[in-house]
Amino acid sequence: MPDTLTGLRVAFLVAPEGIEQVELTEPWNAVEKAGGQPELVSTAPGTVQAFDHLDKADKFKVDKVITEVAPGDYDALVLPGGVANPDYLRTVPDAVRFVGEFFAQQKPVAAICHAPWTLIEADVLRGRRVTSWPSLRTDLRNAGAEWVDEQVVVDAGLVTSRNPDDLPAFCDKLVEEFAEGKHRAQARSA
Repeated sequence: MPDTLTGLRVAFLVAPEGIEQVELTEPWNAVEKAGGQPELVSTAPGTVQAFDHLDKADKFKVDKVITEVAPGDYDALVLPGGVANPDYLRTVPDAVRFVGEFFAQQKPVAAICHAPWTLIEADVLRGRRVTSWPSLRTDLRNAGAEWVDEQVVVDAGLVTSRNPDDLPAFCDKLVEEFAEGKHRAQARSA
């Protein structure tokens, strides 16, 4: 799928630490391979600390701070997982607002593993079909979503997956959905 995302800017929203590294790097590489321009957005400048499960992994340079950007600056959004990453993001009003505005603007969003916690806080899951790390099942159902145990789920521009084993399917689907652009039904729950 080279060049399918040419000219598209994709925000990767992460906390200062606790990101599952492979859930950041694999989608990032997929966006770049498809010709898109990924940008790392966080709540503070400098670098963010990724993890390989519970072990510290690499650090990554932040391109933009959440207070310096708006969803209008981007064509799509990726929310990597890791337990601490989305747990922190859902406590940051600017991050929650940023995520919610992607839905209001009908832009595609991809979230893997624990990342749907941030979607719950943004209140964008009512009536949606999603998947995630299994421990989020009850949280997602309580937020009005239909939770299913599938490798990847696409619901009108929202792409979700369960864990790092699902990354090949997740990356393929997020590139496909991002290339399609806006999805009118994306705003239904925002």
